[in-house]
Amino acid sequence: MSSSSLSTTEQLQSFGERHVTKGIGRVAPGVMKKAEGSYVEYMDGKRMLDFTCGIGVTNLGHSHPKVSKAAAEQCMQLVHGQCSISFHEPYLRLISKLLPIMPHPSLDSFFFWNSGSEAVEAALKMARATTGRQNVICMQGGYHGRTFGAMAVTRSKTGYSEGFHPLMPGVFVTPYPFWHQLGLPPSTSPHDLTQTALNQLHLLLQQQTSPADTAAIIIEPVLGEGGYVPAPKEFLVGLREVCDEHGILLIVDEVQSGFGRTGAWWAIEGEGEDGRGVVRPDILVMAKGLANGFPLSGVVSRKEVTDKLRPGSMGGTYAGNAVSCAAACAVIDAMEEERVLENVKERSKHLLTSLHALKSDPALAPYILDVRGRGLMVAVEFASPPQGWDPVYQSQNQRDTGKQIPKGLASRVAKRCIEKGMLLLTTSVYEVVRFIPALNIGQGEMESGVRVFEESLREVVRGWEREGGGEGGGK
Repeated sequence: MSSSSLSTTEQLQSFGERHVTKGIGRVAPGVMKKAEGSYVEYMDGKRMLDFTCGIGVTNLGHSHPKVSKAAAEQCMQLVHGQCSISFHEPYLRLISKLLPIMPHPSLDSFFFWNSGSEAVEAALKMARATTGRQNVICMQGGYHGRTFGAMAVTRSKTGYSEGFHPLMPGVFVTPYPFWHQLGLPPSTSPHDLTQTALNQLHLLLQQQTSPADTAAIIIEPVLGEGGYVPAPKEFLVGLREVCDEHGILLIVDEVQSGFGRTGAWWAIEGEGEDGRGVVRPDILVMAKGLANGFPLSGVVSRKEVTDKLRPGSMGGTYAGNAVSCAAACAVIDAMEEERVLENVKERSKHLLTSLHALKSDPALAPYILDVRGRGLMVAVEFASPPQGWDPVYQSQNQRDTGKQIPKGLASRVAKRCIEKGMLLLTTSVYEVVRFIPALNIGQGEMESGVRVFEESLREVVRGWEREGGGEGGGK
């Protein structure tokens, strides 16, 4: 089929289904044509409210004029300045803008790459090379990417690694302080979750990977694909103490939670008493919102660590692309000029208050297990039993609701939201939908999104109950 014959949505959709690898999944049909702010337009004319942000990427909304202008101007100056040839100006200007907003002043040595997965790969290489140790501890439920090393430390679901084994060796898994993973009731306090999880980590270091063999512990301060679960401050402090005691590097993956997503520049920020992040990362990984849609990621550490690296051990053809770096500089300027972090806090209050109100509604309460998150990284977990293999979950559901909850409620609600004109994603092996709107979303757009979600949830629940499912006729 020639390109001239690809003139309709149907033709393009069919062409894509035939020629784009099956390994890429999609949640919504259609072909995107244009996007601006919080809306995406499709070739068939439909306009969708976007509560996915390209999975947490377009934090300033689609096609932000300041960012697009900076990228366009850079395209007329220098498009590709390969990092192993010479410095280029946007790369260095970006570092100068990032230094003041780092969560800890010790983070002063930078390397830019293209994607979050690549940045995780670089962090793992850095940890092994600078400590002389091989093993890495990751979190149960964590997600770090789909390239080989990143895939090995990804434990949010098996779908990302199924069929690709053997994975990178030297990886050990410890529980995240999440009640699901620890077999504890949802009401368990953050302190008890932390103590149980840290106990498992200490056992891991005694039984499976000696501290002397352990290069790093890698963690998302807010689980992403694992269900949008913020780590308690006490747990992060405990990790820092373990790392300091044994000379282990703490890798903090802020690919999704960073760059204002949680209401601060970094989710790890403010977790310490000085407000600058006493829970100090040894290596910080960033991507997604860094350049608002232009491919760019970063790895930041201390110069005393990175000075141990051999020149040439890091790099990549497109690493730190000039256009992407120029866009990232504009992102930081826009975040500050438009007071975006303040907007995140205001819109977060609205979103969380609205979702908690739904959770308290007698008609919906049996179906909603949890509302959680920070900033505009928010999740609703439904009470559907995940595959029927979580006894704590099931007993809690039966005890508290007395209702039969439908399977796959998260997918049903997300699908209905899409049908009603809003893009919304599920996440994790549990029944969770996640809200990732633009950080500069307006009050009206937030109200629209909440309204679509509420309508979708009520319609799905009413449909289920009309079929007799709500009183025990499970389907």
